[in-house]
Amino acid sequence: MAYRPTVTSTAPETPSARHARVAGRFGEVVAGVADWSSPAPVEGWTAADVVGHLVEWLPGLLAADGVVLDVEWTGDPAQDWSRHAAAVQALLDSPRAAEPFTHQHLGTQPLGQAVDRFYTTDVLLHTWDLARASGQDAGLDEAECAELLAGMQPMDEFLRSSGQYGPKVPVPDDAPAVDRLMGFLGRDPAGNPG
Repeated sequence: MAYRPTVTSTAPETPSARHARVAGRFGEVVAGVADWSSPAPVEGWTAADVVGHLVEWLPGLLAADGVVLDVEWTGDPAQDWSRHAAAVQALLDSPRAAEPFTHQHLGTQPLGQAVDRFYTTDVLLHTWDLARASGQDAGLDEAECAELLAGMQPMDEFLRSSGQYGPKVPVPDDAPAVDRLMGFLGRDPAGNPG
């Protein structure tokens, strides 16, 4: 599970708009996968596992406050992603997105904000993983990746201790923001998938 720090910008996207954009790009990468058994840059994962992770973990998070996301992983990555992304988008487009969401580890915040900070950011990061596994360009925005990296770096110890990220991979300071972000998360931008 990723975390998107709260960052003030001049023209912030709504959680609904950001999800539509990020999930849309992930969907484009899904459509370009030829071999779902290809290794991903997360140890022990395949391309299919990247999609399965995204489909499986959000319903459990939401259920902590009684929010039902009625989508399950059937093992058909393209179809499962399509149904899942549509269900999340419908939730973010509904009035429920503005209502409080409470989780024992996340506190209380509007549901849309919680989905944006923890889930949509995870989709963005895993877009890189799926693209690498399938030989595609992730198409991530440099400015967005630089903003995420800047927000996550001060929480390095906390994030690393969560067990969600591997050891940092050294990346040159002048490398693109996407590469520096992935190195921070424990991915090797110069290495092979898997």
